[in-house]
Amino acid sequence: MTRAFASGACVEIFETLDSTSLEAKRRAAAGAVGPQWIIALRQTSGYGRRGSEWVQQEGDIAATFLFRPEAPTEILPQLSMVAALGLADAIERFAPKSGLALKWPNDILAGGSKLAGILLELVGAPPSLIALGVGVNVVSAPEGLAYPTARLIDLIKEAPPDPRRFVEVLDATFSAWRRRWEREGFAPVRSAWLDRVSDHGRRIRVQLTGAIAEGVFAGLDPQGALILDCDGERRVIAAGAILPPGQPG
Repeated sequence: MTRAFASGACVEIFETLDSTSLEAKRRAAAGAVGPQWIIALRQTSGYGRRGSEWVQQEGDIAATFLFRPEAPTEILPQLSMVAALGLADAIERFAPKSGLALKWPNDILAGGSKLAGILLELVGAPPSLIALGVGVNVVSAPEGLAYPTARLIDLIKEAPPDPRRFVEVLDATFSAWRRRWEREGFAPVRSAWLDRVSDHGRRIRVQLTGAIAEGVFAGLDPQGALILDCDGERRVIAAGAILPPGQPG
């Protein structure tokens, strides 16, 4: 079904899809530019960062937002943190006392366990479209992963929101943060993100391509890259994944 949110973004809901992000890419290849939300009540081939499987049960949130950003291509990775703030705000509309934290570069944690994730992909040649994938554990907390997981239903007293209602709220919160980023630049986003990050000041291990970096999370650079203090040597990391404590690289 096709409808529209108050922002003007269209929304289409599918009973089953292989992946909302793959569907967004197909739409882009066919000439769509958005803004459009694609929601799947069930995914058969959902995926996250670096192609990892994203497990979803019916009642969880699986959605991708296809849109053309009003910003230069070189700063588009900042939208991961813009989106993380919007997603955290949306979750807190339903679970205001959830005590959420952010994990670099784009996870949402509740009680130290992963509740939601974001996948930002550039689509097509510049000027690029963005396919912003969002997954939220609402009714399920997947097991057998390298990190602990949480679910939204355990953080709220009422019935959990249906996917369309949740994405409608997310559309509003993400739009608000995106407009601020477009008006004021990355500085207020960076400040708000650091206020909520889980690992600031802690010693962490970061999985890189073919290597692991270890040091103290010392902040973000002006572009959103992680700053790691490696025993006095500052290292700037643009892409990677923070490993859970005790997990081998």
